[in-house]
Amino acid sequence: MRFITHLKLTIALIFLSSIAQAQSILIVGDSISAGFGINPEEGWVALLEEKLQAENSPYSIINASISGDTTTNGLARLPSLLEKHQPEITIIELGGNDGLRATPPVRISENLAKMIELSKAANSKVLLVGIQLPPNYGDAYLARFLAIYPELAEQHQVAVLPSIVEKVGGNAELMQSDGIHPNSAGQPFMLEAVWEQLEPLL
Repeated sequence: MRFITHLKLTIALIFLSSIAQAQSILIVGDSISAGFGINPEEGWVALLEEKLQAENSPYSIINASISGDTTTNGLARLPSLLEKHQPEITIIELGGNDGLRATPPVRISENLAKMIELSKAANSKVLLVGIQLPPNYGDAYLARFLAIYPELAEQHQVAVLPSIVEKVGGNAELMQSDGIHPNSAGQPFMLEAVWEQLEPLL
């Protein structure tokens, strides 16, 4: 009887230990992270999950990205996501749809700042990820939009990737026909860019 009791206690401790060691990365993004226009298994998020598994990392991925989401949408969804998943790391990949709608940069910045603050208040490390807009929005708007991400990263002391498509480099062979979303061939380049900033947080 003592042996059985001891065995049950040991199993319970192992189970609780596995729960305590479980770590997650929450991704709150838009179509870039949701795998728009491609097989989701080929997307950069799926590739990241494969990479973590191959390296026997304790981190799991929670992809809460929704195509079409803006910073306003993400801000509204974030509190419940943080409460439910309690992630060690939160990747915020939003702003592109705001930019495509010519949303005032100050509003985009305010929303992202609130998301960063919420994540940090939940003891979650933050990686802020931006995007490059098409050139037809004018130099002034593009410059102000691109400045949002490094400025917020400096103000809030978080990791930043100013443009997730920086390694795609406008190569048409790596882009879908809309010129905005990378195709399946472009996904590894996005993973590489994200990994360079994410790895130090792990």
